[in-house]
Amino acid sequence: MNQIDYINQNKDRFLNELFELLRIPSVSADPKYKGDVVKTAEAMRAKLEAAGAEKTELISTDGFPVVYGEKIIDPNLPTVLVYGHYDVQPADPIELWNTPPFEPTIRKTEIHPDGAIFARGSCDDKGQAFMHVKALEVMLKTNTLPCNMKIIIEGEEEVGSSNLGIFLKKYKEKLKADVILISDTSMIANDTPSIDVGLRGLAYMEVEVDGPKIDLHSGVYGGAVGNPINVLCKMIASMHDENFHITIPGFYDDVLVLSDNEKAELNKAPFSLENYKKDLDIDDVQGEKGYTTLERTGTRPTLDVNGIWGGYIGEGAKTVLPSKAFAKISMRLVPNMTSEKIQQLFEDHFKKIAPKSVKVKVTPHHGGEPVVVSTTSVAYLAAAKAMEETFGKKPIPTRGGGSIPIVALFKSVLGLDSVLFGFGLDSDALHSPNEHYGIFNYYKGIETIPLFYRNYVAMSK
Repeated sequence: MNQIDYINQNKDRFLNELFELLRIPSVSADPKYKGDVVKTAEAMRAKLEAAGAEKTELISTDGFPVVYGEKIIDPNLPTVLVYGHYDVQPADPIELWNTPPFEPTIRKTEIHPDGAIFARGSCDDKGQAFMHVKALEVMLKTNTLPCNMKIIIEGEEEVGSSNLGIFLKKYKEKLKADVILISDTSMIANDTPSIDVGLRGLAYMEVEVDGPKIDLHSGVYGGAVGNPINVLCKMIASMHDENFHITIPGFYDDVLVLSDNEKAELNKAPFSLENYKKDLDIDDVQGEKGYTTLERTGTRPTLDVNGIWGGYIGEGAKTVLPSKAFAKISMRLVPNMTSEKIQQLFEDHFKKIAPKSVKVKVTPHHGGEPVVVSTTSVAYLAAAKAMEETFGKKPIPTRGGGSIPIVALFKSVLGLDSVLFGFGLDSDALHSPNEHYGIFNYYKGIETIPLFYRNYVAMSK
Protein backbone atom coordinates (compact mmCIF):
# COMPACT_ATOMS: atom_id res chain seq x y z
CA MET A 1 0.00 0.00 0.00
CA ASN A 2 1.34 3.46 -0.85
CA GLN A 3 1.31 6.46 1.46
CA ILE A 4 -1.67 8.24 -0.11
CA ASP A 5 -3.84 5.12 0.06
CA TYR A 6 -2.94 4.60 3.71
CA ILE A 7 -3.78 8.22 4.56
CA ASN A 8 -7.11 8.03 2.72
CA GLN A 9 -8.09 4.81 4.49
CA ASN A 10 -7.32 6.28 7.91
CA LYS A 11 -8.49 9.88 7.59
CA ASP A 12 -11.36 9.59 10.04
CA ARG A 13 -9.17 7.92 12.66
CA PHE A 14 -6.44 10.54 12.21
CA LEU A 15 -9.02 13.26 12.81
CA ASN A 16 -10.64 11.59 15.82
CA GLU A 17 -7.27 11.03 17.47
CA LEU A 18 -6.47 14.72 17.12
CA PHE A 19 -9.86 15.56 18.61
CA GLU A 20 -8.96 13.49 21.70
CA LEU A 21 -5.90 15.67 22.26
CA LEU A 22 -7.78 18.91 21.61
CA ARG A 23 -10.37 18.09 24.27
CA ILE A 24 -7.72 18.29 27.01
CA PRO A 25 -7.22 21.94 28.14
CA SER A 26 -3.42 21.99 28.30
CA VAL A 27 -3.09 25.69 29.22
CA SER A 28 0.47 26.02 30.53
CA ALA A 29 0.06 29.64 31.69
CA ASP A 30 -2.70 28.87 34.22
CA PRO A 31 -1.82 26.74 37.28
CA LYS A 32 -5.37 25.41 37.53
CA TYR A 33 -4.76 23.41 34.35
CA LYS A 34 -1.55 21.79 35.59
CA GLY A 35 -3.10 18.32 35.73
CA ASP A 36 -4.52 18.69 32.23
CA VAL A 37 -1.15 19.72 30.81
CA VAL A 38 0.45 16.57 32.24
CA LYS A 39 -2.51 14.50 31.03
CA THR A 40 -1.92 15.83 27.52
CA ALA A 41 1.75 14.86 27.70
CA GLU A 42 0.79 11.34 28.68
CA ALA A 43 -1.77 11.14 25.86
CA MET A 44 0.73 12.42 23.31
CA ARG A 45 3.33 9.85 24.43
CA ALA A 46 0.79 7.04 24.10
CA LYS A 47 -0.17 8.14 20.59
CA LEU A 48 3.48 8.44 19.59
CA GLU A 49 4.09 4.90 20.78
CA ALA A 50 0.99 3.64 18.97
CA ALA A 51 2.29 5.24 15.77
CA GLY A 52 5.40 3.07 15.98
CA ALA A 53 7.93 5.22 17.81
CA GLU A 54 10.27 3.44 20.20
CA LYS A 55 11.73 4.38 23.60
CA THR A 56 8.84 6.77 24.17
CA GLU A 57 8.93 8.51 27.54
CA LEU A 58 8.07 11.63 29.48
CA ILE A 59 11.28 13.40 30.45
CA SER A 60 10.91 15.56 33.55
CA THR A 61 11.93 19.21 33.70
CA ASP A 62 11.47 21.84 36.40
CA GLY A 63 8.20 22.60 34.61
CA PHE A 64 6.12 20.34 32.41
CA PRO A 65 7.54 17.13 30.93
CA VAL A 66 8.93 16.74 27.42
CA VAL A 67 7.48 13.91 25.33
CA TYR A 68 10.22 11.93 23.61
CA GLY A 69 10.25 9.11 21.07
CA GLU A 70 12.48 7.82 18.30
CA LYS A 71 12.75 5.39 15.43
CA ILE A 72 16.34 4.48 14.58
CA ILE A 73 16.53 2.24 11.51
CA ASP A 74 20.25 2.67 10.78
CA PRO A 75 22.72 4.77 12.79
CA ASN A 76 24.62 5.50 9.57
CA LEU A 77 21.64 7.24 8.00
CA PRO A 78 20.68 10.89 8.61
CA THR A 79 18.56 11.71 11.66
CA VAL A 80 15.69 14.21 11.64
CA LEU A 81 14.74 15.71 15.00
CA VAL A 82 11.13 16.89 15.09
CA TYR A 83 10.01 19.59 17.53
CA GLY A 84 6.50 20.60 18.56
CA HIS A 85 4.55 21.66 21.64
CA TYR A 86 1.43 20.29 23.28
CA ASP A 87 0.60 23.28 25.51
CA VAL A 88 -1.86 25.93 24.36
CA GLN A 89 -2.81 29.53 24.99
CA PRO A 90 -5.60 30.40 27.46
CA ALA A 91 -9.00 30.39 25.77
CA ASP A 92 -10.08 33.72 27.27
CA PRO A 93 -12.33 35.50 26.53
CA ILE A 94 -14.53 32.40 26.49
CA GLU A 95 -17.68 34.34 25.59
CA LEU A 96 -16.24 35.20 22.16
CA TRP A 97 -15.99 31.56 21.10
CA ASN A 98 -18.81 30.38 18.85
CA THR A 99 -18.33 26.83 20.12
CA PRO A 100 -16.58 25.59 23.29
CA PRO A 101 -12.78 26.00 22.92
CA PHE A 102 -12.01 22.49 24.12
CA GLU A 103 -14.75 20.70 22.21
CA PRO A 104 -13.45 20.50 18.63
CA THR A 105 -16.06 21.35 16.04
CA ILE A 106 -15.84 21.25 12.24
CA ARG A 107 -17.28 24.23 10.36
CA LYS A 108 -16.85 25.39 6.79
CA THR A 109 -15.46 28.88 6.18
CA GLU A 110 -14.75 31.00 3.13
CA ILE A 111 -11.03 30.20 3.39
CA HIS A 112 -11.60 26.57 4.42
CA PRO A 113 -14.48 25.34 2.23
CA ASP A 114 -13.61 21.73 3.11
CA GLY A 115 -14.06 22.54 6.78
CA ALA A 116 -11.88 23.67 9.64
CA ILE A 117 -11.35 22.29 13.15
CA PHE A 118 -12.38 24.96 15.66
CA ALA A 119 -10.63 24.39 19.01
CA ARG A 120 -7.87 25.89 21.10
CA GLY A 121 -4.59 24.35 19.96
CA SER A 122 -5.99 23.02 16.69
CA CYS A 123 -3.34 24.92 14.72
CA ASP A 124 -0.99 26.10 17.49
CA ASP A 125 0.38 23.54 17.90
CA LYS A 126 -1.37 20.26 18.68
CA GLY A 127 -2.72 19.84 15.16
CA GLN A 128 0.59 20.62 13.51
CA ALA A 129 2.68 18.59 15.96
CA PHE A 130 0.35 15.63 15.59
CA MET A 131 0.84 15.68 11.82
CA HIS A 132 4.38 14.45 12.46
CA VAL A 133 3.15 11.61 14.65
CA LYS A 134 0.77 10.51 11.90
CA ALA A 135 3.42 11.00 9.21
CA LEU A 136 5.68 8.62 11.13
CA GLU A 137 2.86 6.08 11.27
CA VAL A 138 2.29 6.46 7.53
CA MET A 139 5.97 5.85 6.75
CA LEU A 140 6.23 2.86 9.06
CA LYS A 141 3.02 1.21 7.89
CA THR A 142 4.05 1.61 4.25
CA ASN A 143 7.68 0.67 4.92
CA THR A 144 8.93 3.99 3.53
CA LEU A 145 10.79 5.61 6.44
CA PRO A 146 14.14 6.40 4.74
CA CYS A 147 16.15 7.59 7.75
CA ASN A 148 16.13 7.94 11.51
CA MET A 149 13.62 10.08 13.35
CA LYS A 150 13.58 11.56 16.85
CA ILE A 151 10.80 13.73 18.25
CA ILE A 152 10.41 16.04 21.23
CA ILE A 153 7.09 17.70 22.09
CA GLU A 154 7.30 20.15 24.96
CA GLY A 155 4.68 21.66 27.25
CA GLU A 156 5.96 25.19 27.91
CA GLU A 157 6.29 26.91 24.53
CA GLU A 158 3.40 29.27 25.25
CA VAL A 159 5.13 30.48 28.43
CA GLY A 160 8.59 30.97 26.97
CA SER A 161 10.20 27.48 26.97
CA SER A 162 12.23 28.47 30.02
CA ASN A 163 13.27 24.89 30.77
CA LEU A 164 14.11 23.83 27.21
CA GLY A 165 17.62 25.27 27.23
CA ILE A 166 18.45 23.22 30.32
CA PHE A 167 16.81 20.18 28.75
CA LEU A 168 18.83 20.49 25.54
CA LYS A 169 22.12 20.78 27.39
CA LYS A 170 21.34 17.83 29.64
CA TYR A 171 20.23 15.54 26.80
CA LYS A 172 22.53 16.83 24.07
CA GLU A 173 23.87 13.35 23.31
CA LYS A 174 20.38 11.83 23.21
CA LEU A 175 19.19 14.51 20.78
CA LYS A 176 22.02 14.17 18.26
CA ALA A 177 20.63 14.73 14.78
CA ASP A 178 21.33 16.37 11.44
CA VAL A 179 18.44 18.81 11.16
CA ILE A 180 15.40 20.08 13.08
CA LEU A 181 11.92 19.94 11.54
CA ILE A 182 9.28 22.25 13.03
CA SER A 183 5.63 22.78 12.09
CA ASP A 184 4.57 25.77 14.19
CA THR A 185 4.35 28.42 11.48
CA SER A 186 1.99 29.44 8.68
CA MET A 187 1.73 29.49 4.90
CA ILE A 188 0.53 32.38 2.75
CA ALA A 189 -2.58 30.53 1.55
CA ASN A 190 -3.83 27.05 0.72
CA ASP A 191 -3.12 27.68 -2.95
CA THR A 192 0.14 29.54 -2.25
CA PRO A 193 2.52 27.42 -0.16
CA SER A 194 5.38 29.13 1.61
CA ILE A 195 8.16 28.35 4.07
CA ASP A 196 9.27 30.77 6.77
CA VAL A 197 12.96 31.60 6.55
CA GLY A 198 12.98 34.09 9.40
CA LEU A 199 11.33 34.62 12.79
CA ARG A 200 11.26 37.62 15.06
CA GLY A 201 12.53 37.35 18.61
CA LEU A 202 10.65 38.41 21.73
CA ALA A 203 11.14 40.44 24.88
CA TYR A 204 8.11 40.22 27.19
CA MET A 205 7.74 42.55 30.17
CA GLU A 206 5.29 43.29 32.97
CA VAL A 207 5.17 46.75 34.51
CA GLU A 208 3.58 47.99 37.72
CA VAL A 209 2.92 51.66 38.55
CA ASP A 210 2.27 52.44 42.23
CA GLY A 211 0.70 55.66 43.48
CA PRO A 212 -0.97 56.26 46.88
CA LYS A 213 -0.96 53.43 49.39
CA ILE A 214 -4.71 52.81 48.96
CA ASP A 215 -7.46 53.60 46.44
CA LEU A 216 -8.67 57.15 46.99
CA HIS A 217 -11.95 59.02 46.54
CA SER A 218 -11.66 60.65 43.11
CA GLY A 219 -13.69 63.65 44.24
CA VAL A 220 -11.52 64.35 47.28
CA TYR A 221 -8.11 63.58 45.74
CA GLY A 222 -8.64 63.74 41.97
CA GLY A 223 -6.46 66.35 40.31
CA ALA A 224 -4.11 66.56 43.30
CA VAL A 225 -2.56 63.06 43.40
CA GLY A 226 -0.98 61.11 40.55
CA ASN A 227 -3.40 58.55 39.09
CA PRO A 228 -1.37 55.40 38.27
CA ILE A 229 -3.61 54.48 35.34
CA ASN A 230 -3.36 57.96 33.82
CA VAL A 231 0.39 57.95 34.34
CA LEU A 232 0.82 54.46 32.88
CA CYS A 233 -1.23 55.33 29.79
CA LYS A 234 0.82 58.46 29.21
CA MET A 235 4.10 56.57 29.64
CA ILE A 236 3.04 53.87 27.20
CA ALA A 237 1.79 56.43 24.66
CA SER A 238 5.16 58.19 24.77
CA MET A 239 6.93 55.05 23.55
CA HIS A 240 5.82 55.69 19.96
CA ASP A 241 6.18 58.96 18.05
CA GLU A 242 3.81 60.28 15.38
CA ASN A 243 5.38 57.93 12.81
CA PHE A 244 4.96 54.91 15.11
CA HIS A 245 8.70 54.79 15.62
CA ILE A 246 9.67 53.36 19.02
CA THR A 247 11.26 56.06 21.17
CA ILE A 248 13.33 53.96 23.59
CA PRO A 249 16.93 55.23 23.24
CA GLY A 250 19.15 52.65 21.55
CA PHE A 251 16.21 50.43 20.55
CA TYR A 252 17.15 50.37 16.85
CA ASP A 253 20.94 50.31 17.25
CA ASP A 254 21.34 46.65 16.26
CA VAL A 255 18.43 46.30 13.84
CA LEU A 256 19.41 44.58 10.60
CA VAL A 257 18.14 46.79 7.79
CA LEU A 258 17.08 45.07 4.58
CA SER A 259 18.53 46.20 1.28
CA ASP A 260 16.24 47.53 -1.44
CA ASN A 261 16.65 44.23 -3.29
CA GLU A 262 15.73 42.22 -0.20
CA LYS A 263 12.65 44.40 0.32
CA ALA A 264 11.63 43.89 -3.28
CA GLU A 265 11.93 40.11 -2.97
CA LEU A 266 9.93 40.10 0.26
CA ASN A 267 7.13 42.12 -1.28
CA LYS A 268 6.78 39.72 -4.21
CA ALA A 269 4.73 37.47 -1.94
CA PRO A 270 1.03 37.55 -2.91
CA PHE A 271 -0.70 40.05 -0.64
CA SER A 272 -3.90 42.05 -0.91
CA LEU A 273 -4.16 44.96 1.51
CA GLU A 274 -7.90 45.19 0.89
CA ASN A 275 -8.44 41.51 1.69
CA TYR A 276 -6.20 41.89 4.74
CA LYS A 277 -8.36 44.74 6.08
CA LYS A 278 -11.56 42.92 5.19
CA ASP A 279 -10.45 39.75 6.98
CA LEU A 280 -9.69 41.74 10.15
CA ASP A 281 -12.75 44.01 9.80
CA ILE A 282 -10.68 47.20 10.00
CA ASP A 283 -10.84 50.36 7.90
CA ASP A 284 -7.10 50.88 7.67
CA VAL A 285 -3.76 49.49 8.79
CA GLN A 286 -1.36 51.25 11.12
CA GLY A 287 2.37 50.93 11.65
CA GLU A 288 5.85 52.31 11.29
CA LYS A 289 5.99 54.92 8.53
CA GLY A 290 7.88 54.02 5.38
CA TYR A 291 7.28 50.26 5.46
CA THR A 292 4.77 47.95 3.83
CA THR A 293 2.57 45.61 5.86
CA LEU A 294 4.75 42.62 4.93
CA GLU A 295 7.88 44.51 6.00
CA ARG A 296 6.28 45.63 9.27
CA THR A 297 5.19 42.13 10.26
CA GLY A 298 8.29 40.25 9.15
CA THR A 299 11.33 42.52 9.31
CA ARG A 300 10.70 45.38 11.74
CA PRO A 301 10.70 45.39 15.56
CA THR A 302 7.56 46.28 17.51
CA LEU A 303 6.31 47.32 20.93
CA ASP A 304 2.75 46.39 21.86
CA VAL A 305 0.61 46.41 24.99
CA ASN A 306 -0.84 42.91 25.46
CA GLY A 307 -2.89 43.71 28.54
CA ILE A 308 -3.54 46.64 30.89
CA TRP A 309 -5.51 46.75 34.12
CA GLY A 310 -6.13 48.58 37.40
CA GLY A 311 -8.86 50.32 39.35
CA TYR A 312 -12.52 49.38 39.43
CA ILE A 313 -13.94 47.41 36.48
CA GLY A 314 -17.03 45.87 38.11
CA GLU A 315 -20.68 46.65 37.44
CA GLY A 316 -21.90 50.17 37.97
CA ALA A 317 -19.75 53.06 39.19
CA LYS A 318 -17.11 53.34 41.87
CA THR A 319 -15.36 56.69 41.69
CA VAL A 320 -11.89 55.80 42.90
CA LEU A 321 -8.41 56.95 42.12
CA PRO A 322 -6.61 53.57 41.97
CA SER A 323 -3.44 52.92 43.92
CA LYS A 324 -1.90 50.65 41.27
CA ALA A 325 -1.90 50.04 37.51
CA PHE A 326 -0.36 47.22 35.52
CA ALA A 327 0.46 46.34 31.92
CA LYS A 328 2.03 43.51 29.97
CA ILE A 329 4.15 44.66 27.04
CA SER A 330 5.83 42.61 24.33
CA MET A 331 8.51 43.65 21.88
CA ARG A 332 9.15 41.63 18.73
CA LEU A 333 12.80 41.65 17.70
CA VAL A 334 14.57 41.26 14.36
CA PRO A 335 18.03 39.90 13.45
CA ASN A 336 21.00 41.30 15.40
CA MET A 337 18.77 42.42 18.31
CA THR A 338 18.97 40.44 21.57
CA SER A 339 16.21 40.00 24.12
CA GLU A 340 18.51 40.63 27.08
CA LYS A 341 19.68 44.00 25.75
CA ILE A 342 16.17 45.13 24.78
CA GLN A 343 14.77 44.13 28.17
CA GLN A 344 17.40 46.28 29.87
CA LEU A 345 16.85 49.23 27.52
CA PHE A 346 13.12 49.04 28.15
CA GLU A 347 13.51 48.89 31.94
CA ASP A 348 15.96 51.79 32.03
CA HIS A 349 13.73 53.94 29.83
CA PHE A 350 10.51 53.07 31.65
CA LYS A 351 11.98 54.04 35.00
CA LYS A 352 13.50 57.21 33.60
CA ILE A 353 10.23 58.56 32.17
CA ALA A 354 8.20 57.85 35.31
CA PRO A 355 7.15 61.04 37.18
CA LYS A 356 7.99 61.40 40.87
CA SER A 357 4.30 61.04 41.72
CA VAL A 358 4.56 57.25 41.22
CA LYS A 359 6.95 54.37 41.70
CA VAL A 360 7.46 51.74 39.00
CA LYS A 361 8.49 48.12 38.91
CA VAL A 362 9.57 46.27 35.76
CA THR A 363 9.62 42.46 35.58
CA PRO A 364 10.97 40.61 32.51
CA HIS A 365 9.02 37.41 31.85
CA HIS A 366 10.50 35.58 28.91
CA GLY A 367 12.37 36.25 25.72
CA GLY A 368 13.71 34.63 22.59
CA GLU A 369 16.15 35.51 19.87
CA PRO A 370 15.37 36.24 16.20
CA VAL A 371 16.54 33.78 13.56
CA VAL A 372 17.16 33.64 9.81
CA VAL A 373 17.13 30.29 8.00
CA SER A 374 19.19 29.46 4.90
CA THR A 375 17.31 28.98 1.64
CA THR A 376 20.20 27.06 0.07
CA SER A 377 20.60 24.25 2.62
CA VAL A 378 19.79 20.67 1.68
CA ALA A 379 17.05 20.60 4.33
CA TYR A 380 15.32 23.72 3.00
CA LEU A 381 15.53 22.53 -0.59
CA ALA A 382 14.12 19.12 0.46
CA ALA A 383 11.18 20.82 2.16
CA ALA A 384 10.58 23.11 -0.80
CA LYS A 385 10.58 20.16 -3.20
CA ALA A 386 8.15 18.25 -0.97
CA MET A 387 5.71 21.17 -0.96
CA GLU A 388 6.05 21.61 -4.70
CA GLU A 389 5.10 17.95 -5.16
CA THR A 390 1.95 18.10 -3.02
CA PHE A 391 0.78 21.66 -3.76
CA GLY A 392 1.77 21.73 -7.42
CA LYS A 393 3.83 24.91 -7.13
CA LYS A 394 7.07 26.05 -5.53
CA PRO A 395 6.74 27.50 -2.01
CA ILE A 396 7.67 31.13 -1.47
CA PRO A 397 10.28 31.94 1.21
CA THR A 398 8.73 34.35 3.74
CA ARG A 399 9.60 36.09 7.00
CA GLY A 400 7.35 35.17 9.92
CA GLY A 401 6.32 37.79 12.45
CA GLY A 402 6.00 35.40 15.37
CA SER A 403 8.62 33.95 17.70
CA ILE A 404 9.77 30.42 18.43
CA PRO A 405 12.53 30.86 21.03
CA ILE A 406 13.63 27.25 20.74
CA VAL A 407 14.92 27.75 17.17
CA ALA A 408 17.85 29.91 18.32
CA LEU A 409 18.47 27.47 21.18
CA PHE A 410 18.68 24.53 18.80
CA LYS A 411 21.40 26.37 16.91
CA SER A 412 23.37 27.51 19.95
CA VAL A 413 23.11 24.31 22.03
CA LEU A 414 22.81 21.50 19.47
CA GLY A 415 24.45 23.29 16.55
CA LEU A 416 21.51 22.39 14.30
CA ASP A 417 19.57 24.43 11.78
CA SER A 418 15.79 24.26 11.61
CA VAL A 419 13.29 24.00 8.78
CA LEU A 420 10.06 25.88 9.58
CA PHE A 421 7.60 23.57 7.84
CA GLY A 422 4.25 25.05 8.86
CA PHE A 423 0.87 24.33 7.27
CA GLY A 424 -1.42 26.75 9.13
CA LEU A 425 -2.66 30.13 7.95
CA ASP A 426 -2.28 33.52 9.62
CA SER A 427 -6.08 33.83 9.45
CA ASP A 428 -6.56 30.72 11.62
CA ALA A 429 -6.97 32.93 14.72
CA LEU A 430 -3.95 31.68 16.62
CA HIS A 431 -4.01 32.97 20.24
CA SER A 432 -7.50 34.34 19.58
CA PRO A 433 -11.07 33.16 20.13
CA ASN A 434 -12.26 30.65 17.53
CA GLU A 435 -8.81 29.33 16.68
CA HIS A 436 -9.10 26.81 13.86
CA TYR A 437 -7.11 24.62 11.50
CA GLY A 438 -8.19 23.54 8.04
CA ILE A 439 -8.88 19.86 7.49
CA PHE A 440 -7.18 20.32 4.12
CA ASN A 441 -4.07 21.66 5.90
CA TYR A 442 -3.99 18.84 8.44
CA TYR A 443 -4.11 16.10 5.82
CA LYS A 444 -1.81 17.99 3.45
CA GLY A 445 0.80 18.17 6.20
CA ILE A 446 0.59 14.43 6.82
CA GLU A 447 0.99 13.87 3.07
CA THR A 448 3.91 16.30 2.62
CA ILE A 449 6.09 15.52 5.65
CA PRO A 450 7.11 12.01 4.46
CA LEU A 451 8.26 13.54 1.16
CA PHE A 452 10.60 15.81 3.09
CA TYR A 453 12.25 12.71 4.60
CA ARG A 454 12.58 11.07 1.19
CA ASN A 455 14.02 14.20 -0.43
CA TYR A 456 16.34 14.99 2.44
CA VAL A 457 17.95 11.56 2.36
CA ALA A 458 18.25 11.56 -1.44
CA MET A 459 19.72 15.06 -1.56
CA SER A 460 22.14 14.40 1.33
CA LYS A 461 24.01 11.68 -0.57
